[in-house]
Amino acid sequence: MFKRILASMLLFTLVATVAPSIDQASASGTTYYVKVNSGSLNMRNKPATSGKIVAKLPKNQLVTVSSQSKGWAKVSTKGKTGYVSSKYIAPKTTKKTSAPKPVTKTADYKAKAISVAKSNLGVKYKWGGNTTSGFDCSGLVTYSFDKAGVKLPRTASEMYSKAGTKVTSFQPGDLLFYATSGGKKVTHVAIYIGNGQMIHSATSKGVSIVSINNSYWKPKFIGAKRI
Repeated sequence: MFKRILASMLLFTLVATVAPSIDQASASGTTYYVKVNSGSLNMRNKPATSGKIVAKLPKNQLVTVSSQSKGWAKVSTKGKTGYVSSKYIAPKTTKKTSAPKPVTKTADYKAKAISVAKSNLGVKYKWGGNTTSGFDCSGLVTYSFDKAGVKLPRTASEMYSKAGTKVTSFQPGDLLFYATSGGKKVTHVAIYIGNGQMIHSATSKGVSIVSINNSYWKPKFIGAKRI
């Protein structure tokens, strides 16, 4: 009987020595922050209000908690170790930051560009022009899209080679490209506005609307790009 009691006592002592308390196990190495509404948090040399104050921790200061028991936490911070009231610290959690949403171009900016172009109907054609005093074809397009918040290359050929994605079915706001000198060299650009029509700045009529099936323009069509 004595041997059984002795064995039980030895087992209890071993468990108590090796196993940390639940508070110690859950708190060990955990980063907390000082959670006070005002002033600072006293860090003492023992877990009691009678303990000597060894440091005053400001709001939001990070501390490493090694154990917690009976309302006190043993912490270390900036080379100092002591005890603070557990109710004035809280676990430091890392907020998950969502990836920034990609900027998507919508029909709104295309509608805006079309609206700007239409507001300049009748403005005369001017070689190299990109203001309301006169537009060439690419000047009208870059001006209209710039007012809608989209930057485009200056010339029709650059727009065709560098901007947007090629499409075969058109939506309002798509750019239509033409070779007015024959061959495949892009020399003219227009904005498709829907219902088989485009708006552009032509040498003959300035800023105007014309059918994409126009007998002059249709044979010169090279391709379309969606911006």
